[in-house]
Amino acid sequence: MTRFDPELHDDNPPMDATFMAGMTPSRRGRPKSEAPKVEVKIRLDAKTVEHLRGSGPGWQTRVNALLGQLVEAGRI
Repeated sequence: MTRFDPELHDDNPPMDATFMAGMTPSRRGRPKSEAPKVEVKIRLDAKTVEHLRGSGPGWQTRVNALLGQLVEAGRI
């Protein structure tokens, strides 16, 4: 069995000033939203929450859309 010799297997470029000058920061994660949502805490009646959750996945998004429509219509 032969031993690993790093001198024979050095395929990494040297991290000198030239190499570092070509580096660019990576952008990870989701892109920034133009209209980010704001987290709020609200207290609702238990029956209301039960009904909304019972409507299935995405209920919070639907509530947000309905509230937005009411705001646009000037009703709230």
